[in-house]
Amino acid sequence: MIISTTDEIAGKTITSTIGLVKGSTIRAKWFGKDMIAGLRQIVGGELKEYTQMLVEARDEATARMIKESEGLGANAIVTVRYQTSMVMAGSAEILAYGTAVKIR
Repeated sequence: MIISTTDEIAGKTITSTIGLVKGSTIRAKWFGKDMIAGLRQIVGGELKEYTQMLVEARDEATARMIKESEGLGANAIVTVRYQTSMVMAGSAEILAYGTAVKIR
């Protein structure tokens, strides 16, 4: 599966557009890690617990988008975008979306 944030893929021709595909997940950190991140916020520095949470969430959302695309018979996804929103304190939703296409 080729995934691109652009409208086209260099060296490939889009033969058909299948449509919108998406994947999402909502993640939260364990309470203890949330406390550690809260302390780190006071003294400054990267909140590694949240960085890791968002990396994992993006990976899962991307995998779900790819699975949906494959189920529709696509072999590429173009114009991929990510959106993040807070659902509640300490949790975030990641949405990955793009256009499923067939290329040759």
